[in-house]
Amino acid sequence: ALSLFHRVFKKSSPNSKLTVYLGKRDFVDHLNYVDPVDGVLLVDPEYLKDRKVFVSLTCAFYYGREDLDVLGLSFRKDLYVSTVQVFPPQQEEKKPLTRLQERLLKKLGQHAYPIHFTIPQNLPCSVTLQPGPEDTGKACGVDYELQAFCAKTVEEKIHQRNSVHLAIRKVQYAPEKQGPQPMVEISRSFLMSDRSLHLEASLDKELYYHGEPISVNVQVTNNSTKTVKRVKISVRQYADICLFSTAQYKCPVAVVEADDHVSPSSTSCHVYTLTPVLGTNREKRGLALDGKLKHEDTNLASSTMYAQLYTLVNCISCVCVCVCVFVCVYRDVTVELPFVLMHPKPTDQPSSQPQSGRTHSSEKLTLDLCELRM
Repeated sequence: ALSLFHRVFKKSSPNSKLTVYLGKRDFVDHLNYVDPVDGVLLVDPEYLKDRKVFVSLTCAFYYGREDLDVLGLSFRKDLYVSTVQVFPPQQEEKKPLTRLQERLLKKLGQHAYPIHFTIPQNLPCSVTLQPGPEDTGKACGVDYELQAFCAKTVEEKIHQRNSVHLAIRKVQYAPEKQGPQPMVEISRSFLMSDRSLHLEASLDKELYYHGEPISVNVQVTNNSTKTVKRVKISVRQYADICLFSTAQYKCPVAVVEADDHVSPSSTSCHVYTLTPVLGTNREKRGLALDGKLKHEDTNLASSTMYAQLYTLVNCISCVCVCVCVFVCVYRDVTVELPFVLMHPKPTDQPSSQPQSGRTHSSEKLTLDLCELRM
């Protein structure tokens, strides 16, 4: 039978007494459930002596630079913290092992212990706010971290040399089905003109992948006595941030302007093409980006998909993008076309909910390839 090589992410504490193994670092929010965080922790029991080993999953929102952290003030808000004792194992209801955990436990021996966390659905996806050219230190945004440490009690101060910190991400991928084609129209009357200007704009589809060009069809029927002097098309990103108070931040990420004149009693129809990418927006401070791991680049933040049964906790609660069409007469006539900007679902991502105790590729999984990712 053909074997499937499964990449394993591994990180050890500086003193090499604790090691965390994870099968992946991106955990998908499928709207009705989130991929469980399942891994294995390898410990050195002789080093621990009378201490215990805890593992915690933290979701935090950083809203200020680390170098501004003075007088004991922290520009960080923990949105979610879950801590479990892994060693010695507690006598509680044991969760079924995934196939990855079974293979890792068999490979690592008797001092390896399973890790299992469930990320709540109402937590936001990993998001980074782009720093300015002069900003230093950790970027603002929503981060997820898995942390393993040894201590006598969970409240004890964590020491860097005997702890493991591993960044992970909560992500969403594009839905399999397209939504309705975005289309909007508006009629506007002007002073000293008894007829109106009619503007109709549409996109060729609702869902676009990152880096894909967006075609905007704009039709102007000018029955007024005014002349249309210019047409401007922009793609705008909106980020709702409601940490202490609700605020919405908007940022243009692609712009096209055309001196398309539309005289009175005439009609114009044009297709404009824009491609919103991070490469042309790297100087814009505060632009929302998809969360990234160390030594990896990222892209503009994906649209936020959320179930209607719950609301997100306070932080960057929603990122959305839309096409704005401006028709310049003596005052602007404006319409907006919301659309979805996301990554396609990877081919190795299962489309169904996880089965109890087994992954979708359980019988073909081998762990001959084990790579270290810091």
